[in-house]
Amino acid sequence: MGALFRDPVLFATVLGTNLPFLSMAVILLFTRSKPFVSSRISVCSIAVSAVCAVSLLVRLFSAPALQYQTLWFSSDKLNITFGYYLDPLSLLMLTIVGIIACLVQIYSLGYMAGDPGYSRYYAFQSLFAWAMMNMVIAGSMLQLFIFWEMVGLASYFLIGFYYEKWSASQAGKKAFVMNRVGDVGFFLGLILLLIAFGNLGIPELNHAAVTHGLPQGLLTVSSLLIFCGVIGKSAQFPLLTWLPDAMEGPTPVSALLHSATMVAAGVYMFSRIFPFFSASPDTMAVALAIGTVTMLLSSTMAMVTYDLKQVWAYSTVSQLGYMVMALASGGYVAGVFHLTTHAGFKALLFLTSGIFIHEFHTNDMRIIGKKGGRKLKIPMVCMAIGALALSGVFPFSGFFSKEAILTVLASQPSKIWYAAGLFGAVLTAYYSFRLIFHILLPKGGIEEAHHEEHGASSHEHEEGHHGYIFWTMAVPVMILAGVSLVLGFTEHTLEHFLMRSIQVPGELVAPAAHAVSVAAHVAAGGAHHAHEAGSPLLTILGVSAGLLGIAIAWFEYGRKGASRNGFLSYFPAIWKLFDCRWFLDIFYRKGLDTLVYAGLTSLFTKNDRRVIDGGIDGICVFTEGSGRLFSFLQSGMLQFNLLLMVLGAGAAVLYFVI
Repeated sequence: MGALFRDPVLFATVLGTNLPFLSMAVILLFTRSKPFVSSRISVCSIAVSAVCAVSLLVRLFSAPALQYQTLWFSSDKLNITFGYYLDPLSLLMLTIVGIIACLVQIYSLGYMAGDPGYSRYYAFQSLFAWAMMNMVIAGSMLQLFIFWEMVGLASYFLIGFYYEKWSASQAGKKAFVMNRVGDVGFFLGLILLLIAFGNLGIPELNHAAVTHGLPQGLLTVSSLLIFCGVIGKSAQFPLLTWLPDAMEGPTPVSALLHSATMVAAGVYMFSRIFPFFSASPDTMAVALAIGTVTMLLSSTMAMVTYDLKQVWAYSTVSQLGYMVMALASGGYVAGVFHLTTHAGFKALLFLTSGIFIHEFHTNDMRIIGKKGGRKLKIPMVCMAIGALALSGVFPFSGFFSKEAILTVLASQPSKIWYAAGLFGAVLTAYYSFRLIFHILLPKGGIEEAHHEEHGASSHEHEEGHHGYIFWTMAVPVMILAGVSLVLGFTEHTLEHFLMRSIQVPGELVAPAAHAVSVAAHVAAGGAHHAHEAGSPLLTILGVSAGLLGIAIAWFEYGRKGASRNGFLSYFPAIWKLFDCRWFLDIFYRKGLDTLVYAGLTSLFTKNDRRVIDGGIDGICVFTEGSGRLFSFLQSGMLQFNLLLMVLGAGAAVLYFVI
């Protein structure tokens, strides 16, 4: 305990990552009936955690990696440790999680005000923050997996927060089950490594992969199994349909899950053991294909929905696909950089959407536009900033990270991946500004009397837009808008931070981006390497892709006299295909009904009834029948009993004599 207080780094780490858990315990045990107290306890605890995370980032910005660990289990062949691993990646992610979680909880003070589950909501928020922060600084893959599952549990609670609604409870179960499908593969991969390698320490695994200390077959099989966890948690194909349904939770939950926390956990894990993954070309090829398919499929789904939150949900799936594409192409820095910028502008988009939903009580972008959504100037401007960042328009943060990813893809031998990335950029800009133009330039004008429809006078309306509830939501949104404006310019600093060498006990391990071949170095660096290499054409193509998508959206939804139906309305079959999520959910439903319910479930039911119940019933019938038979041998007469004994003894004597 003395060492804890003598070491300021260890103290800040322990305090910052565990204070939310204490907050959750206090709320559930003592203050659940006091919503005001519960919310303040939770907000104060996460604020301290965010301060601790930032202080650690600043203090260790130029320091070598630190590892605090204790031996959890040891044998001749196994070594399992538990502790903290503070390197550039974990420090960056810890800071992102702390800041986003803090802003979301402050925002929730207004958005969730008056909700009957107010205290429960903040307890779950604290549980989520605790699990996520401990996951990102885990020193071993087993420890990471434990908190990975805790993140999934907390997400289940938050997605199904309105459990009295059938759709919300179903969405929570769907998210939980589909994540478990991916986690089965993840866990099997860890077991395989533990048996064959005997150590799940993150630095040790990365070092073994870089120095060819693992057999290639073992590395490929285990990395493919572990990648199943990325598919589940980060909603990659084919397990991508749970994420749009997760919008049943409160909007601040959506912002938290979709920015840099729950769904980004898979991409973070990919980055965390990037040298391990990159040592298997087969795994990287599979990841690249899955990321590309995910990016394109989810983009098409976003083109046909009118639900505000679902558009951004599909967008999250698409951007996660982009990150997986970058990492699978060798672009460590590009992938992590997009993870960082995406955290800011995606939280911004969801939180601004929450203000519109809170005001107009609908998720439909068309209704929000007609009822005067553009009159909410702060959220309208901030949403436009988020959409510009998402679309990769200069000088917003998404421009820099998108260009870094496209540069990575351009370095691949096959240009099909770069072409897919450009096409995805067009689709992203299109569906983003389809939404913006629906709200900003509604068809048929704005209904000036929409406030009276809600039963509020203009004076009450003015108070609502400048009162406590509004500003608790508006301030975090404005902070995130500012972050989305300036974060892209930190690209060079972030690259140098991530690329520097990491010192581990006994040896110097190359930074993760260098774990792949030297040929991938240009890709790992980011967009500015393309400029240094004399490839301005890549930037021109990337910028043109975003602008083309915006132009198409303006032509169909923004200009005066536009039909506002979209070009896909002329192809109803394709519209239905996209609207039904490429029939993935229908396929899963048919699979469950045919293979599980009509197949395995029916077989198990018959086995239960005929074999298990039938066997027990048979034993019971035999016992009852034999009892009735032997009951005739007991007449209650002593002479009869003695006669039977004599006959039995006589029969025995005859048997042995004869």
